[in-house]
Amino acid sequence: MLKTSSPQGKLIAVGGNEDKGTYPNPRTRRKYYLNFFELGILKRVVLETGKANPRIEVITTASMIPAEVGPVYVASFAMLNCTEVGVMDIRTPEDARQPEYTERLLAADVVMFSGGNQQRLREMFAETEFHDVLLRRYQAEPGFVIAGTSAGAMAMSQHMIRGGSVPDALLKGAVKMGPGLGLCPATIIDSHFVKRGRFGRLIEAVALHPRLIGIGLGEDTGVLITDGHLVETIGSNLVIILDGHTIQHNNAAAAKKGTALSLENITMHVLAKGNVYDMTERKFYAGKSLPTGPAPVVAVPSVAMPPVALPPMPTPPETTAPSTATETAATETRSAATADSQ
Repeated sequence: MLKTSSPQGKLIAVGGNEDKGTYPNPRTRRKYYLNFFELGILKRVVLETGKANPRIEVITTASMIPAEVGPVYVASFAMLNCTEVGVMDIRTPEDARQPEYTERLLAADVVMFSGGNQQRLREMFAETEFHDVLLRRYQAEPGFVIAGTSAGAMAMSQHMIRGGSVPDALLKGAVKMGPGLGLCPATIIDSHFVKRGRFGRLIEAVALHPRLIGIGLGEDTGVLITDGHLVETIGSNLVIILDGHTIQHNNAAAAKKGTALSLENITMHVLAKGNVYDMTERKFYAGKSLPTGPAPVVAVPSVAMPPVALPPMPTPPETTAPSTATETAATETRSAATADSQ
C-alpha cells in the first residue's frame, strides 16, 4: 500500500439547479449572465483544472432523460469556451466495463456527474475498473476534478442517502441509506437542502453515523473539497454543516422504526460563499486563511497508472442554444425532484 497525506484531486459537489448560463427572458439576461460568469459553479469547475480548455466528460448515468441533460451541459461549458466536452451515457454495468469509457476517463481533466437517481451510479459503477480508475486518479493527480450535481453529489459519500420521507423526518427509518462511490468517505452529502426541507433526514443520517460530517447543499450552491478535508462554499446560496462528534444523548441506534429521535448537542454551521470548514479539525473559517499543519494520512492502493493515447473526442449531440435551454433544464429539475427523494 502507498501512503499519501491526502487526496491530490479535487471534488466539487453541487446542490442542484446550478446556473447553466440560461435565462427565462431577455429582460433578465444581464442578471443571469453575471451570475454565470462571475459566480457560476461551472466556471469554478473549469478554473480548478488550471487549463483554459480542459477535457470534460459529462456522465448522465443517474438521469432518466440523458438525451436532454447532456446537451445542456455541452452548451453551458461552450459558453466558457470549453470545446473538448464529451457525454458518457452509461446505462448498464456492462456499458461501464467497456474499455472505451475507461480510456476516456483516463484522458479527462474533469468528470461531471449529472443529477437524477444516485442509486443508479452505485449500481452501474460498483466493482468496475472505471470506479477504480476514478478513485486512483482522485488520490494521485492534483489537476483532476470530479464534480457532481444533486444525485451526482450525494453519490460521492461512502454512506450515501438513497432517499427519505421529508414529512416523516426525525422519525427512525425516515432516511434510506446505502453504499455510495466512496470518493469522500468522511461525509454524508444531501442536495436541494433548503428548498426541499431536508434538515430532518440529514440529521437522522448523522445521528446514525455521528463520526461523519453532514453537508447539506442549497440550490446553485456547492462545495469545493481539497486535500480531502477542506470544504469551501461556492455558488450563490448556503451550505449547512452538521457535526455529530459533539452529540451526547443519541437514541438513533436503539429507537424502533417510526419512533421519534432524541438527540442532544448536535453542532450546526451555516456557510455562505467563501466560508471554509475543516473536517479534520472541525473548525469554521470565515475566509480562506487557514492554519497549516500535517494532513491526515490515508492508505490507497499502489497501482500504477498505465500511459494511454488520448482518444478523439466523440461528436457531441446537437446542442440546445443556451438562450433556449431553460425548458430542458427545468425538465431535468423536475426529474431530480422525484428521482433523488424516493
